[in-house]
Amino acid sequence: MSIIEKAVDKLGKESQKGGAQESGEKPLPSIEESFTGTDVTGGMPVEDDHRTAQESAEESGGKSSNREIIELPLEKLAGIGMITPDRPRSQIAEEFRIIKRPLLLNINGEAASMVDNINLIMVTSALSGEGKTFSAINLAMSIAMEQDKTVLFVDADVSKATAATLLGISSKREGLIDLLENPEIEMRDVMLHTNVPNLRILTAGRLHDRATELLASEAMHRLMVELSRRYPDRVIVFDSPPLLQSTESVVLANLMGQIVFVVAAEQTSQDAVAEAVHLLKGEKIIGTVLNKSRRKVTGRYGYGYGYGYGYGNSRVEPAEAL
Repeated sequence: MSIIEKAVDKLGKESQKGGAQESGEKPLPSIEESFTGTDVTGGMPVEDDHRTAQESAEESGGKSSNREIIELPLEKLAGIGMITPDRPRSQIAEEFRIIKRPLLLNINGEAASMVDNINLIMVTSALSGEGKTFSAINLAMSIAMEQDKTVLFVDADVSKATAATLLGISSKREGLIDLLENPEIEMRDVMLHTNVPNLRILTAGRLHDRATELLASEAMHRLMVELSRRYPDRVIVFDSPPLLQSTESVVLANLMGQIVFVVAAEQTSQDAVAEAVHLLKGEKIIGTVLNKSRRKVTGRYGYGYGYGYGYGNSRVEPAEAL
């Protein structure tokens, strides 16, 4: 039995205790501008705050600011049980604090063994409907609440792109696919700043018949290397398509250092999990999140969490799953 199978088996036995709910080459220095607010025209850093365009214009002598701040519907998100900065002590916030901690320890160099691109985290599942987008957004939101991390949330589920809709962002905005296809587009053109401190968003972009090829392109590889190695204090969270339903997810997984594998309690078969994990090649750290597991609290059932943690199936010395 593989490490992930053991983790899933153990989580299944403890499911009454928890679950987290339901193409040409171009330079990339503008990534730094996108994250930190560097003014490339003058080369001087500007404060990475969250003022409105009008406020920025007034304070800069009437000059308009090019940075648009996307107002995420925080009240709506909280209403459907998601993490928001104004409710840091909610149950879901506490659950994702536990889920994110080993991921951040790995990024900080406290893993049993280092892997490439360790600050690139892909959230995926075997099949659709298991709650991977819910988990990906909550993970990004939770990490953004850290004091020393900046998070880029990437909607890499390019065929469905449901994350943008959930976050109140138009699906017509240019995003990842446009960035990869059009050398005239730079990261600063498509990265969205939000009203959540330290959280940036890159939408999927437009539908494209050659999305798989674009994700496997040299442009994508250069972008991932740039994000991972030049800016190691940044965390990039990818909402990926399900592994068994899309070739894009397998291509994307090859670029990742850590995989968060979402398993729906009493829904996902162990065979499906084993088949999906078998598609993950190379050395990478893989964690499993048991989702939609119900537990009885004061006479009522609610959502909890479960988390299993181990190394990818290619590693010789398997780690014990929690």
